[in-house]
Amino acid sequence: MLILKRKDVDIANVQHPKREQAIPILNYQGQTFRLISVFSASQEEEARGFWRDLTDNQGKFCILLEETERFSVWGKIRVEQLGGEEDASSQMVPLTQACIILLQTVYFDLEDLFGARQAGQFNNELIKVLQQWNFPQLKNVQDLGKIIDEDPLEGSVPPWEEHHLITLLQEMHRIGKAYFGNDSFAEGISELLVDLSPEEQKYFRGWLGQSPLGQMWRW
Repeated sequence: MLILKRKDVDIANVQHPKREQAIPILNYQGQTFRLISVFSASQEEEARGFWRDLTDNQGKFCILLEETERFSVWGKIRVEQLGGEEDASSQMVPLTQACIILLQTVYFDLEDLFGARQAGQFNNELIKVLQQWNFPQLKNVQDLGKIIDEDPLEGSVPPWEEHHLITLLQEMHRIGKAYFGNDSFAEGISELLVDLSPEEQKYFRGWLGQSPLGQMWRW
């Protein structure tokens, strides 16, 4: 279990050997770590809880990095492992589909309850956060609008990594709670995912339950 400051580590982008994507890699004392999740400066408690869950309950070797404007959690990885992640990449598809379905539901619920203007403001606020973490195929609010309008079960989905999905669900919950006034919008999500196969729903539920996300988005 390591808690480090930015001055203690080196961070560089490494080109993924099989995909047109740069991966942030943290170097510390000859060991390499990959970004798992990010938190704002006001989310210190959530960041520490997420980090402790990974290290204490799941036995992963992780770093909690404290910076001025954020906290981030990094998991140990060998850089040469990146080239062998195609199976893991295919497993990301149902997770990404589920997350996009939740995004679409939050957006359209906001639009139905409060109007298009409020829903648009939600998009503007969300994209500002997501842009900071370099989401592939998500450069501006128009790109976000396309993702909301398109069926994620038809065609391809963005090549997002696990840390992108974690960040998306965290920020959707935080911003959505401010708009709705409570977090009831994040309850009963199984009803929203009925178009996924039972196996995909089980996989997503298991993934969700492995972190504090399972306390935010409730089945």
